[in-house]
Amino acid sequence: MPNLFDRTFRALCIVFIVGLAVAGTARAELVWTADGGWRIEGGALSGLVGDDGHRAIDLMNKARTAEERQDFGSAAKSYERVGKRFGNSVFAPEAYYRGARVRLQRKQYFKAHENFQQVVGRYPSYPRFNEIIGEQYRIASALLDGARNRIWGKIPGFTNREKAIEYFEILLATAPYSDYAPLSLMNIARAHQKLGNDPEAIDALDRMINIYPQSLLAPDAYLKLAQTHASLVEGPYYDQGSTREAITYFEDFMILFPSDGSVGSAEKGLGDMKRVLAESKMKIADFYFYKRDNYMAARVFYNEAITVFPDSVVAAKAREQLVKVEAAAATAGAAVGKPKKRFLFF
Repeated sequence: MPNLFDRTFRALCIVFIVGLAVAGTARAELVWTADGGWRIEGGALSGLVGDDGHRAIDLMNKARTAEERQDFGSAAKSYERVGKRFGNSVFAPEAYYRGARVRLQRKQYFKAHENFQQVVGRYPSYPRFNEIIGEQYRIASALLDGARNRIWGKIPGFTNREKAIEYFEILLATAPYSDYAPLSLMNIARAHQKLGNDPEAIDALDRMINIYPQSLLAPDAYLKLAQTHASLVEGPYYDQGSTREAITYFEDFMILFPSDGSVGSAEKGLGDMKRVLAESKMKIADFYFYKRDNYMAARVFYNEAITVFPDSVVAAKAREQLVKVEAAAATAGAAVGKPKKRFLFF
């Protein structure tokens, strides 16, 4: 019976041999030449044996030949067949990659993205990973800007910005630390704004400044957040939640990025929002003053209007109103303190 040392030694040998095979496969590189077709370089194994290996090579050569003569439809189908049938082989990621490239030639953006995602989702060590992430970003951007996926590679379909948002979100999940991730969030916000989905746009911009605060796009995200909230403001008679949010982000932008070229625009936006909020306080104060004779409440809201935007026309008006409030309160107090007339009846 073999002792413990022998068993351990054999186990280590097996692990070493398997490790070499895996490493060889990982370093495998497919090379194509017009004379010889596809071949594997680096002494690696294809991951296939027997007839499967021959079938995979034949399909790869058939696909590349069709690609070379610009029969992109046939090439794409053959490449995709390799990926589906021989998914555990060294041919699969290359087949999906090339299938995506020829789909792009036909402007079949959906299929191209699907093939690219097969590569980055199933074969993350594929050497063209970063290139593919860039291609996926460009596909999503094209769809966002109105590009139309072609049915059968010939008939333009409808514009589909919802699909662009989906692809940007997939990119964020696949490569959250890539240079394309902050760009994707900014484009998600832009897409939602085009579709009239302001709350979703705000969510994307909020994720941008919280997840990637050091990004070069952070100043733009803060300013767009402020401007988006400002676009939801309906005037002094309505709820001022969006007004306060806009004020917060305009102020944050000016504090965090004081040398940014858009500070002037932020200052104007901040002034507009403070004016609306101050006018809202004035409307409430006027209601208590003129409709309810509630001088205490009127004082509170007139003073709040002054605090919100001290050096403004609205603040000056609020100060004038405070003088009237004090006069009215004094008159009312005098009327209350004056003794009532008594009438004697005989």
